[in-house]
Amino acid sequence: MNILILGSGGREHCLAWKLSQSKKINNIFAIPGNAGIAQIAECTALPINKDNFPSILEFIKNNNIDFTIVGPEAPLVEGITDYLEGNGHAVFGPSKDAAKIEGSKVFTKKFAVRNNIPGAKAYFFKKNDYEKAKEFIEGLDAASYPWVIKADGLASGKGVLICNSRHELLEALKDFFIENLFGKSGEEIIIEEFIEGFELSIMCICDGKRIIPMEPAQDYKRIFDNDKGKNTGGMGSFSPLPFVDNVLQKKILERIIFPTFESLKKEGIIYKGILYGGIIIKDNEPYLLEYNCRFGDPETQVVLPRLDNDLLELLVNAGTGNLGSTELAWSAKKCVCVVIASKGYPETFSKGDIIYGIKDYSNKSDTLVFHAGTSMDKGNIVTNGGRVLNIVSQDKTFNGAIEKNYNKIKNINFDGMQYRNDIARKVAEK
Repeated sequence: MNILILGSGGREHCLAWKLSQSKKINNIFAIPGNAGIAQIAECTALPINKDNFPSILEFIKNNNIDFTIVGPEAPLVEGITDYLEGNGHAVFGPSKDAAKIEGSKVFTKKFAVRNNIPGAKAYFFKKNDYEKAKEFIEGLDAASYPWVIKADGLASGKGVLICNSRHELLEALKDFFIENLFGKSGEEIIIEEFIEGFELSIMCICDGKRIIPMEPAQDYKRIFDNDKGKNTGGMGSFSPLPFVDNVLQKKILERIIFPTFESLKKEGIIYKGILYGGIIIKDNEPYLLEYNCRFGDPETQVVLPRLDNDLLELLVNAGTGNLGSTELAWSAKKCVCVVIASKGYPETFSKGDIIYGIKDYSNKSDTLVFHAGTSMDKGNIVTNGGRVLNIVSQDKTFNGAIEKNYNKIKNINFDGMQYRNDIARKVAEK
């Protein structure tokens, strides 16, 4: 089969790497790809926004593509699956209707409430409700903080702010409604109670009839060690989760994940693709934080290396509604991902800085280098985004994986590179 991957991040490089292991693949293509993906796939620099869907379809026809895998959320929310399937092409990724589960936090929150899926108590405001929202905030008891404010639409993982005081919440509201910090994505917001606990991610493969949970992972959203600083798209991750036992896993699936899938069907939404739940655990009880409609980033980078199944077979069967009695098989190895970001991230990022220490690196060992924001310039691999590289290590122990990871990072250098030093250390064996 000829496969097309849409996207340019670390998730897409990991997908390309895993898919390349399938004996059923002839050629892998990527739009637009990056410098790392280009070592596996033939990359073509085309935009993947809605205006360019016809050009993508033309590329598919010209290159005899059999199956397309959509990496990022934006084209899914814009309806690329509907467009390509409507033109007779097989795709892995949910429909536009189903992708609302990530494209609109308001939709998802109201869906969860009416289907009794546990989560934080929430209040909804539109842009023309600014004064009403201010009045609501001013009426909150000081002892009730922190509160969370969320943009309704897509915001690259940065549209959720935790506010510890009335002043912070009012300033955040101003950023959303007056300063238009998130544009159209912030024209409707949710203000919800903060749930204290630990988060985890669980990605599930769906074929419209059946849902199969993958191994859970945990990511690190803050830019600095010890969860300090601003939210990012994710600065690292690890899997498996030693603090999630079978009892807790069963609660997550039976109270949140499975009821969501069944409720979507009842409401006429046939979900094919990845259904990714962001879950928070408080006092050993799970609550839904959010849903995503695609593989997580950087969670994919620690889940797929542990998957023993043929990924292409799984995705094709899911996309065509034929998962049947498929069972997933997992390596017992521990897997750790550390994200290396560029100077200024997450507020800004630097482009064009030469990256040293990875040019001749091959992803065939227990330490993998997945490119996120990279490109080629005059024969050099250079930075081309906020999150630049994902260093992923596997070992029998977390200590071993952590040591391999940070030893590799010592050999990598570019101007202003930044990364967290505490990824997975909380689960390192004593």
